[in-house]
Amino acid sequence: MKRNSLNRRKFVTLLGAGSAALAARPWSLIASELVPNQDKPATNIGDAVKIPRTDWSMPGKYPGRVIHIRNPKAVINDEPVEQEAYRMIKKAMLELTGQDDLEKAWRTFVSPGERIGLKVNPVAGKLLSTSHAVTRSVVKQLIESGIEKENIIIWDRRDMELKDVGFTAENYPGIKITGTELQDENGSFYDKDGKLYGENNIDKEWFYWADVEGEYDAETMPYMINGGKYSYFTKIVTKDLDKIINIPILKNAGGSITNAMKNLAYGSISNTGRLHAQLWNETSAEVCAFAPIRDKVVLNICDALRGCFNGGPGANPQFICNYNSILMASDPVALDRIGYDIIAEKRIAEGIQKAATPELLKFLTQSSDLGLGISDKTKIDLRLFELG
Repeated sequence: MKRNSLNRRKFVTLLGAGSAALAARPWSLIASELVPNQDKPATNIGDAVKIPRTDWSMPGKYPGRVIHIRNPKAVINDEPVEQEAYRMIKKAMLELTGQDDLEKAWRTFVSPGERIGLKVNPVAGKLLSTSHAVTRSVVKQLIESGIEKENIIIWDRRDMELKDVGFTAENYPGIKITGTELQDENGSFYDKDGKLYGENNIDKEWFYWADVEGEYDAETMPYMINGGKYSYFTKIVTKDLDKIINIPILKNAGGSITNAMKNLAYGSISNTGRLHAQLWNETSAEVCAFAPIRDKVVLNICDALRGCFNGGPGANPQFICNYNSILMASDPVALDRIGYDIIAEKRIAEGIQKAATPELLKFLTQSSDLGLGISDKTKIDLRLFELG
């Protein structure tokens, strides 16, 4: 199978579901299952909470603080503007940290010599990927703050998706681009011995166990790496990085949201198809409670220049809009709670729903219960700034 030969619509569906049956179901139906179910399969979340926290553990240096920057010049003709994204991220960094110097603001989170991973999201293709305007701005500011270019790594779960949307060596010279699931130059997922390349990139010492069996056909398996009841963490987070900067996109999942927490959770483990139907909320929260995520993600920068309000997490052109915003927080739970309000407001304005449904945000209350951040909106310190 050659690269890009997989039908795009089917491929996007496979990203969220593992088996052929689940893959055939629309995202709106999957999202409807986000309503809490009392009869949930057991998981090994108890193993995660036993690991001592560190000074960097979620929710990070500024629990509950969310910076929202709006800029009407951020997108022109549906194209994000890099110089405006740079301005917005700079303003957000200074406001989040209380610093008056950009280098000092960045040094609050990262230091020279550390390996810094930028967790982007290319899942929905070129129409709704983490924008290059935002990614390049982050890279530039890191380098300007003394972070060595060779220590910056742009990553996500699937190497082929990164390339498809332009995260390449040509566009990011000197920056490492990597994914857990790989294809070779011939488009094959398998080496000469018939072993998935992705198997070399998962760390079997770190796993999320859930009492749900993953069973996949031959076409789907390369996107899952393994079946069974174990989802293994990628070596990218367990071995290759010291700090992670999370750069999700503001998208809906039915009446809920897929943003910071889900970008981390589902992007960091294998064998995810089995988890969507019964454990969507739990996975989004619990995977982030394991040390490789909990203790390394120091900053979350939500790319809300363009996002979607319906049809997510895929890219349906009729539901993509310009939010003209950047959200920033060390606390991914608080950031997702504020991001949800932006999406809900748009959905109400478009007549998709009559009122906000924060009761769907079960994964955020679960995350809060795990000490990963603040989900109670009344306790979130939201700071809104308008750039002209």
